[in-house]
Amino acid sequence: MVNRIANGSRDLHMNHPQQQGFTYIAVLLLVALHGAVLAAAGMVWHTEGQREKERELLFIGEQFRLALHSYAETGSGVVGQLPPTLDDLVLDRRLLSTKRHLRKIFIDPMTGQAQWGILRATDGKSIIGVYSLSHDTPIKVDNFPPPYQHFNSASQYNDWKFQYVPPKKALRIFD
Repeated sequence: MVNRIANGSRDLHMNHPQQQGFTYIAVLLLVALHGAVLAAAGMVWHTEGQREKERELLFIGEQFRLALHSYAETGSGVVGQLPPTLDDLVLDRRLLSTKRHLRKIFIDPMTGQAQWGILRATDGKSIIGVYSLSHDTPIKVDNFPPPYQHFNSASQYNDWKFQYVPPKKALRIFD
């Protein structure tokens, strides 16, 4: 009986020789197609993730710029004074009551670290801005809002400088 089953199954394959390996090739093609679709989806997902990080970097940079503006506009002593450290934006002790210009030191979305490049004033002590330490190439290259239109020519994220520019003092002319 074993010979009969073995011979019967052999005879089954011999009757349809054109179908041998068809299923195997179909499965290989299906796996290759599935891999190609997953690779394309991965590239789209990566690009969208980088665009989201760029939006987050623009938001965080604006928060730093606004915090520097707030610090310069408040405080005892000289108006226009800028902080010597980023921690002074989180906890400003120049007043009788503490003021927070930022809730926290944000993490750079491009590097994943809380370390930022620091732009210093000409005195070398005061912070006037921050920038990402990432050397990656940005996807966004144009259509930046007015304070950041100079980002249009940036070739790396570390070229995106979020800087507080003090307002120009009005000149009074007397007759």
